[in-house]
Amino acid sequence: MASLDNTDSQVHQAVQTHYGKVLETSSDLKTTACTAGTKPSPMLCKIIRKIPSAVTSKFYGCGNPIPLGIQGKDILDLGCGSGRDCYIAAALVGPQGSVTGIDMTDEQLQVARDSVGEYAATLGYTPRMHFLSGYIEKLGETGVPAASIDVCISNCVVNLSPDKRAVLSGVYTALRPGGEFCFADMYADNRVSDEARRNPSLINEGLGGALYVEDFEKMACEVGFARPRVLAVAHIDVLDPELARHVEGTRFFSITYRLFKLPQQDADADSGFSAVYDGRVEGEEEEYVLDVDNRFRRGEAVAVDRETLGVVSNGWMQKHFSVVAGAKEGCHGGGATPTLQLLQQALEKKSCTKKC
Repeated sequence: MASLDNTDSQVHQAVQTHYGKVLETSSDLKTTACTAGTKPSPMLCKIIRKIPSAVTSKFYGCGNPIPLGIQGKDILDLGCGSGRDCYIAAALVGPQGSVTGIDMTDEQLQVARDSVGEYAATLGYTPRMHFLSGYIEKLGETGVPAASIDVCISNCVVNLSPDKRAVLSGVYTALRPGGEFCFADMYADNRVSDEARRNPSLINEGLGGALYVEDFEKMACEVGFARPRVLAVAHIDVLDPELARHVEGTRFFSITYRLFKLPQQDADADSGFSAVYDGRVEGEEEEYVLDVDNRFRRGEAVAVDRETLGVVSNGWMQKHFSVVAGAKEGCHGGGATPTLQLLQQALEKKSCTKKC
């Protein structure tokens, strides 16, 4: 198979063909990406079971990047494919919220559109759910206005883009102040070789375009996002021997990141304040997990650094937190565990299928 020179059009065409015409179901993939992510919460599993099988059978995601507590919010899904995550989000935002899915693959979009009526009958209302054809690198051209989105989600798609900085910049522009880009994607523990980055099969499987985690985190900050927060990490096995040979020495992971659009803060400085979670997010009544380092038990004051203070006091979920001066003795939120350390921890965990 001829290599690609990674021009936008060539990569887009290869990905469109692979996901629109070659793959029939997620079992056709040559990695464990679709089973690598953490198991969906009981609440999400309940929703997923109500989604038409035509939609779920063509799901190619590698995580569960849909925050709970988004009732009434405006959601954008990048690379929505057959629409599974849009369908989940539609149930969570309710009739007052909206969900917009964007994808460049017509075959996938048709699947997403065809099942809306069936799903509306299940929900008991017609969701404000729209599916647009377009490129995630060019959100402005798809008709998504600036500062119109509360939460943007994406599931194993950004790695397929030939211009990831453009994707991040477009999302940053589309988000309202306090908005979030919560997305699962494939990453590498070192830089993928130039040969691998040009290999069509590796690109289509998400391996060729996987960024080195530290390069990604630097890029996100350069675009303007606050420090990237890791919500979940899982190791991805490359099942195909030929593909594995091309990426020998590099390990791949599914990582769910949370990126917030906030005023710049000193992430390492103690804020002198604590945050208290009210326990009112359905599905997370007892504890709200912001990231791997910061967990908030209902009604418990947790000391936070300045940047975390900014998230809970200015982010889209601010109504669920109150801020108090000082901190309860011995009760502190975590700092920021280095992502490479989290990858090593993921390697030590037993891999298993993590579907509902």
